[in-house]
Amino acid sequence: MKDYSVRPYQAKDYLLWNTFINESKNGTFLFHRDFMEYHKERFDDFSLLIFQKEKLVALLPANRVGDTVFSHQGLTYGGLIYSDKLKLTSFIVVFAKVLKFLCEHEINKILIKTIPSIYHIKPSDEIQYVMFLMQAELVRRDSLSVVNLQKAIKISKGRLEGVKKGVKNKLKIVEEPIFETFWEEIMVPNLEKKHNAKPVHSHTEMSLLQKIFPINIRQFNVYFEDKIVAGTTIFETKQVAHAQYIAANETKNELGSLDYLYYCLLTEVFKEKAFLDFGISNEYQGKKVNSGLSFWKESFGASSIVQDFYEVATSKYCLLDDVLV
Repeated sequence: MKDYSVRPYQAKDYLLWNTFINESKNGTFLFHRDFMEYHKERFDDFSLLIFQKEKLVALLPANRVGDTVFSHQGLTYGGLIYSDKLKLTSFIVVFAKVLKFLCEHEINKILIKTIPSIYHIKPSDEIQYVMFLMQAELVRRDSLSVVNLQKAIKISKGRLEGVKKGVKNKLKIVEEPIFETFWEEIMVPNLEKKHNAKPVHSHTEMSLLQKIFPINIRQFNVYFEDKIVAGTTIFETKQVAHAQYIAANETKNELGSLDYLYYCLLTEVFKEKAFLDFGISNEYQGKKVNSGLSFWKESFGASSIVQDFYEVATSKYCLLDDVLV
């Protein structure tokens, strides 16, 4: 471990950090500092850089709450970000070094939400293996509904009936850089009525992020007779089109608005992507499934992959000392 060093992120590392994210095998634009810091006042940043001598080899996007570090509470997924030059044996050493650094800085545990495999540019499941070695506790497991866009998509008759309604009703799909209409007329009322909740992002925040990441954040709205009736916000990465938000008004079954929208996204807009990720249908930390929502996603040919959440005591870094033989 003597060749490796760990230090906290500093503002001067902005360019170094972002360049590494773009060149990594498992990073996405969510780890860009501009995305991480749009709501920086909500989190005590504790991101780390790991070097082998003078060379940057890995990053840990993270925040701190008391004696616990999270990877990262403001992001959908996280863990160590690294290049394909960092092999398994080196990864083990690097992770041990990170845990030792955290332990020495009075951090008792780290919680890691893994990056789902479909977002990897190359296979990057080293973290799952190290969690096994560390005897980490699996504290949550979510199920993501994912469509493989490189295979023939089997869309159910029910969804195709909805598509026919969309055609009959002459629905119009418009991609536009304005989020306020969808937020205020569709999504916010929908969430308040169904779940007494608010979206994670405000339309102002989403507009700001879209200006920074114009090719990654896209808004598609559905109009019936010039009135918005549905929409979706897509986070697009190299491999995946992820449905960050999906909502429609009470006419969705009558008009076929969401069925028509996602049929067009799957078969036209994102047909060259590897995957479309509808996201989770889970509630209560992964222990419940919204059956109706899951059924709708699977009707588009989606099937499940999992995202694991681990908790590990930093003092366990010594468990990695004798792994390599």
